[in-house]
Amino acid sequence: MKFNRRDFLKGTAATAGSLLLGTLESNPKQTYAARPISSKSDRFAMLTDLTRCVGCRSCERACIKASNLPMPKIGFFADVSVFQQKRRPDAQSYTVVNLYENRKWRKPVYRKLQCNHCSEPACASACLVGALKKTPEGAVIYDEEVCIGCRYCMTACPFYIPAFEYFNASSPAIRKCNMCYHRIVNGMTPACAEACGVQAITFGKRNKLIKLARERIRTWPDRYIDHIYGEYEAGGTDWLHISPVPFEELDFPMGLGTTPFPEFTREFLAAVPFVLVVWPALFGGIYAFSRRREQIAEATNQKKEDTKR
Repeated sequence: MKFNRRDFLKGTAATAGSLLLGTLESNPKQTYAARPISSKSDRFAMLTDLTRCVGCRSCERACIKASNLPMPKIGFFADVSVFQQKRRPDAQSYTVVNLYENRKWRKPVYRKLQCNHCSEPACASACLVGALKKTPEGAVIYDEEVCIGCRYCMTACPFYIPAFEYFNASSPAIRKCNMCYHRIVNGMTPACAEACGVQAITFGKRNKLIKLARERIRTWPDRYIDHIYGEYEAGGTDWLHISPVPFEELDFPMGLGTTPFPEFTREFLAAVPFVLVVWPALFGGIYAFSRRREQIAEATNQKKEDTKR
């Protein structure tokens, strides 16, 4: 039986309408994206001390290996020419190190970029299907099986981190650092921190890392600026940084405020009808189902024709 466009649209409207009515009856102000994200005050975090980083990029190598990403060509990590341009994390590299010359520090400052694992991540708030979530351990993780490829997370992130993987047209996906969540839950240290030979990256509980950062700033006031980046930015992040120079000189996003980004959209999303939030996913899902149904029917008819012959 053919499933024509009129039947498809009628089915879509009926399904969407029932979902809308059911949602509004149960909770007229609640949508998936509007739900507050739970957090732990004593969760794990990372601290990067930019005064200690020497640009060896051992963290990049360790990340690629731990994330099962394709290893670059031989000699890549010894190639200093990569510092001639500013790189960003992508689908093949979840963390990168960039070089910044600075007269005050009198030597290069190396900045490691990766997901900052916000306390209340905007990416997870923007995700219509819950493919991104904040874990009690602190990491923001991603479920490829749930993702519908809308890329709203890329737009929502104040740090411009989520990358879209275009290499597989049948299953495009979002790629980013997950703080080696698979290692953390097994009592291990994230790969980048374990690989850092100069202890520029420290893994531990967030509250203890903030105390450690403040102690370093207080002990060596001429070595550090008085600012822990990530303590309050965008509501706080679980990847913290301390630096010898102002963060704006290292291309850190500034002016983010201290309010978690989901707070800016929570009331708005609560007032948006559910059908408008899920319409793209619903439409795509029903279309895929109807198309598959047609293909099965066509294959069945073809078998019948072949049998008659």
